[in-house]
Amino acid sequence: MSLDIQKIRKDFPILSQQVYKKPLIYFDNGATTQKPRVVLDEEIKIYTQENSNIHRGVHFLSEQLTQRYEDARKVVQKFINAPNDHEVIFTSGTTESINTIAFSFGEKYVYEGDEIIISTLEHHANIVPWQMLCERKKAVLKVIPINEKGEILLDEYEKMISPKTKIVSVNHVSNALGTVNDVKSIIEIAHQNNVPVLIDGAQSIQHGKVDVQELDCDFYVFSGHKVYGPNGIGVIYGKEKWLNEIPPFMTGGEMIKKVTFEKTTFNELPFKFEAGTPNYVAAIGLATAIEYIQQLGLENIVAYEKELLDYATQKLESIEGLKIIGTAENKVSVISFNLENIHPYDAGMVIDKMGIAVRTGHHCAEPLMQRLNIEGTIRASFSFYNTKEEIDKLCEAIMTVKQMFG
Repeated sequence: MSLDIQKIRKDFPILSQQVYKKPLIYFDNGATTQKPRVVLDEEIKIYTQENSNIHRGVHFLSEQLTQRYEDARKVVQKFINAPNDHEVIFTSGTTESINTIAFSFGEKYVYEGDEIIISTLEHHANIVPWQMLCERKKAVLKVIPINEKGEILLDEYEKMISPKTKIVSVNHVSNALGTVNDVKSIIEIAHQNNVPVLIDGAQSIQHGKVDVQELDCDFYVFSGHKVYGPNGIGVIYGKEKWLNEIPPFMTGGEMIKKVTFEKTTFNELPFKFEAGTPNYVAAIGLATAIEYIQQLGLENIVAYEKELLDYATQKLESIEGLKIIGTAENKVSVISFNLENIHPYDAGMVIDKMGIAVRTGHHCAEPLMQRLNIEGTIRASFSFYNTKEEIDKLCEAIMTVKQMFG
């Protein structure tokens, strides 16, 4: 089965509008994806017909919405093939998810002189929490190098692991370059040394099947808004063993079993890590988004997005003075590029006036840009609702930029 792109585009109300009197072309999907009408309708329905605080009420609305929230957890569990639904923790997004594990795991297991490994490809959200942990605990942050294509050097990584390594945290896909990392090998190497691994799945969850049991990762995190769901919702998958052992990151209502002024005992999983009123509307919206893409078929999405990536790569490579940054063998539908003697920001401003949304700058990956010896890039990130005709329009816009600055 192939995707009916024109039919799909009608599911996304925002795509039908004009920007600067031109049809909107949205190529900033790496930053956030657009929401299908079913997700928007679901959120409106909850707020207008079902809204009530969950888990605490004995009345009809509370009990009904509590059930829907827990059903949403099960949808996520099945989507990533987690063994148990209590291993799925709802957060506000990938950033909170990584901060939670960095703080909680760090409090329990990291001491002076210990080592934490990340990679050169990381987003700031997977750098800064570990830096702060290292400062707090006097630990050492080690960084896996990459080659010129933007691929992690596995041989170098293997040499870096030592008896002092406490955790490895790497992204599944680079937000800046689109590189798909060989996380299976990264996890296997770590586990041979009894080291747990966190995978940042913010840029992979929307581009294909993720099976946490097959990967055997210890933690996997992602955001709802990257996978056509609402903003303000994210997920931590954690192996039950670790989630039971590490302390909670945030405290308050719901995450407790018993509170006295002398002592507090924590609730069981998953509630131990969900302090306060959760974003139940967004959690149900996320489940709705997941069901939407499952109906389209993940294998169909993968095939079509690869078609878009191949087409865009071929078209952009033919433009004189354009250099693609990040040429890994295995990529998702993200292309970062620069134009000779033209600043990415200047180019992005002109492209925007053509009605095309691209991202410019360092993409919250400044250390990666320093490694590549560039200030930043122009990034076009494609989704299954994009078309080859839109890519042609991007190429026309780039030619206009070249003429203006030529």
